[in-house]
Amino acid sequence: MNDSKRPRIPRGLKQDGPAIWSYGFRPFFLGGAVWAVVTMVLWILALAKGLPLGGDFGAPLWHAHEMVFGFAPAVLAGFLLTAIPNWTGSLPVAGRPLIGLVGLWLAGRIAMACAGVTGTVLASFLDAAFLPVFLALCAREIIRGRKWNDLKVLAGVFAICLGNLGFHLALHLGGDPHLWLRGAVAGYVALILIIGGRIIPSFTRNWLNQRGVTLMPVAYNRFDMGVIVFSALALAAWTFAPEERLIAAPALVAAALNMARLVRWRGASVRAEWLLMVLHLAYAFVPLGLIAIALAALGVIQPVSALHVLTVGVIATMMLAVMTRATRGHTGRPLAASGLTIASYLSLFAAALARPLADLTGWPGVMEASGTLWILAFTLFILEYGPMLIRVRRKPRGEGA
Repeated sequence: MNDSKRPRIPRGLKQDGPAIWSYGFRPFFLGGAVWAVVTMVLWILALAKGLPLGGDFGAPLWHAHEMVFGFAPAVLAGFLLTAIPNWTGSLPVAGRPLIGLVGLWLAGRIAMACAGVTGTVLASFLDAAFLPVFLALCAREIIRGRKWNDLKVLAGVFAICLGNLGFHLALHLGGDPHLWLRGAVAGYVALILIIGGRIIPSFTRNWLNQRGVTLMPVAYNRFDMGVIVFSALALAAWTFAPEERLIAAPALVAAALNMARLVRWRGASVRAEWLLMVLHLAYAFVPLGLIAIALAALGVIQPVSALHVLTVGVIATMMLAVMTRATRGHTGRPLAASGLTIASYLSLFAAALARPLADLTGWPGVMEASGTLWILAFTLFILEYGPMLIRVRRKPRGEGA
């Protein structure tokens, strides 16, 4: 058959296999959302009923680990395995290699949940395998595509990978696993500073341009670079000395810089479209998280409260925002938020605000309410977006990741 007459297969979609294995965002977004619900249900049961979790890891560390190194890496993998082919022009990871990568992630989740049976050494080994493989895969694709400017994204992925390895080594050899958790959280926030600075003003500019608006978001310049570098240094200081009073000043300066950066993106002008506005709202938790770091350093709030502003407020809300937009964009749905999508956003925002409130007040039921809101947010995502993720792609109607 002449190549010009050969039917065109959408990039990354195999005609002879299930659609879910055609692109990284499909299995990893769905798997990450399901795991977000399962882990929170188990954590609430551990709090309320004393359900043993994580074997010798202990329920609190298991919960912290599975949020930072279980749920979040799945969403990150789904995003980068979809975005990097767009950046480099290469074919996405699909089919058997994608199945193998998902299987490696899932093996880590099962091993950590069943550490009481398998033992912590085997659980650590299985869990630690996914992130280095994922990092190597991303590095290969970026280097092959000669997208040297995108290598900075790998720094954040490396920090997360190193954080997980350090977490396990600290548990087995002696050390502070919380330091490595903070390091990974700082890595996620750094990625949001970098990637958010790319996609939020870009999507905002496209939306405004389609409506004939002439006042656009400020283009990326040295100010943005300076904000990223200064914020990364403040986060590094917090990683190693979260209760040191000296880190309060740089954290507050970084908060002010990020707020100024957010204002430059003109988020108020897109308030009519929730699918876009939610990206701006999620980024707003970055300065809030940095303020929380400063308050914790000054002894006003507990360090765990600052940690939850970053994990639930910054990381989870941005991930849900990206998951909904990328899924719609890459499955050919309109880039507009439905009622269920808006409800999922509001539920997670409420969870993000309620979780540090539970630490601050000690009021009974607030922590459980935060967990319930978290479960609701990701359950709504699964109900609405699950069918999109497992079905054949439609003709695209807009940008995705």
